[in-house]
Amino acid sequence: MVDFVGAQRTSRSRWNPEEIIARMQPYLLAAKQSGVRGFVDCTPAYVGRDPRVLKELAKSTGLHILTNTGYYGDAEGRYLPPSAHSETASQIAARWLAEWHDGIDDTGVRPGFVKVRVDGLTSDRSRLSEMDGKLLAAASIVTRKTGMAVTCHSPGPTGLSAALRFAAEGGEPGKFIVAHCDDNGFDLNKRIRAAGSWVSIDGIGRKPVADHLAIVLPLLQKSPDRLLLSMDSGWYNVGEPNGGKINGFTVLTDRFLPALRKAGVTGAQINHVTVENPARVFAATVKQL
Repeated sequence: MVDFVGAQRTSRSRWNPEEIIARMQPYLLAAKQSGVRGFVDCTPAYVGRDPRVLKELAKSTGLHILTNTGYYGDAEGRYLPPSAHSETASQIAARWLAEWHDGIDDTGVRPGFVKVRVDGLTSDRSRLSEMDGKLLAAASIVTRKTGMAVTCHSPGPTGLSAALRFAAEGGEPGKFIVAHCDDNGFDLNKRIRAAGSWVSIDGIGRKPVADHLAIVLPLLQKSPDRLLLSMDSGWYNVGEPNGGKINGFTVLTDRFLPALRKAGVTGAQINHVTVENPARVFAATVKQL
């Protein structure tokens, strides 16, 4: 689920958890039936993150669902809490670490990864803003203390700049995932991989299968150890009747993986990128705070 009304207006009063659970459960059960066992939910704080909903869906479906800590820092700052503008990276990190240590709000649910968004400067997306740098510095602090991975919403050249900045702040490159790499092109994705970070092709289902095959096959051949596949597919959209149109979560398993097999990709290669890789990057090393 997501709520794109903005950080100043979003609140739990805007949705009914029972309605969302009833609406989304069939789609998650369909994903499970197709072979999915884990679901990494990237909805961040102030954009509709609700661990109550995810906890109940995990119980009722048997899926292993991860939620996150972190902030969604778009260029206009509409999804950031006011405190993010005045606090230092260390102070922001302390908030995220409190969720790791004590759970999110009153739910007892702890995050399994960090989710951030950085947009870069409007005039030059390869250059990061002050807020971008602060969020990446906070993420590096949290990762060093917890071992959690960071998923960064940063298409295009911003993604590479974010990966390099995260590492410069002391973050482990092998824990940094650049999301939305579908339209980067092979050379840019190769540079992200060379920086030690992960390339996430997560728009599967938004393009024709043949188009995504052309993106994924070269990466499978050259960089399979830093490649993730997923679907930024669909969600319950708060504010729309019955959550609006839901796309479902089975295109990857039901259409794309068979296309990979038909193209000559082996079962071992598919297992590597869909099972071993996510298990490796999302494994958190618990550390004392």
